[in-house]
Amino acid sequence: MPEEQSYCPGKADDGGPHSTSNFMGVSLLLAPDVLLPRSETEMLGRRAIDILSDMAGAPVVIDMCCGSGNLAVGIAHHCPAARIWAADLTDSTVALARRNVLHNSMADRISVRQGDLFSAIARDDLLGKVDMVVCNPPYISSSRLANESAYLLDNEPSVAFDGGPYGISILQRLVREAVDYLRSDGWLLFEFGEGQERLVAALLARTKSYDPPSFAGASGKSRVAVTRRNGRATAPGAGG
Repeated sequence: MPEEQSYCPGKADDGGPHSTSNFMGVSLLLAPDVLLPRSETEMLGRRAIDILSDMAGAPVVIDMCCGSGNLAVGIAHHCPAARIWAADLTDSTVALARRNVLHNSMADRISVRQGDLFSAIARDDLLGKVDMVVCNPPYISSSRLANESAYLLDNEPSVAFDGGPYGISILQRLVREAVDYLRSDGWLLFEFGEGQERLVAALLARTKSYDPPSFAGASGKSRVAVTRRNGRATAPGAGG
């Protein structure tokens, strides 16, 4: 398996927002060099909302690699009962996510944390209590970014796209670390690159902690994975 990367990359630089964008019916502030929300990410958000809408009570959701906070804010808008933790690594991206939470008056429902993947929320007492983890990670291989996908770096930061040698370095850590936080039968939803569904299925199967995934996409191309923690891993650290 490819070598791990120890970060959760940000998707915006430290400049102040200079425009807005609509994502899942909410207004988002943007910053220079921000990774604009793609249609695949909205597909991920809509699928998450469909699942959360069937849950009773106040679902607990983690938006990992939250970028500008678009998924967290979009989900909170459509699922008012949900309590959401959003996390990313860089100062600039976390600052933008916090601005978007305030911009949409959701500070009472969304907490933004900073850190390396799940270490960002290590002090929030969420182990085994999370109903859903959503994630839009970097998933383009380093070699593709250096060649046919290099145009993506003209106006946006490389860390928003670079998923390591095979494009799944961050996904490897995501599926392993999420196990400790998800309730039994909790949901894991994430975006992945075109043509990576076999790698994703194998990655999930390797943990022995998730049900076989279903895939969503458009034009016959799968881009979103949906799976559930199967309950076999019963204690923190069992997903390792």
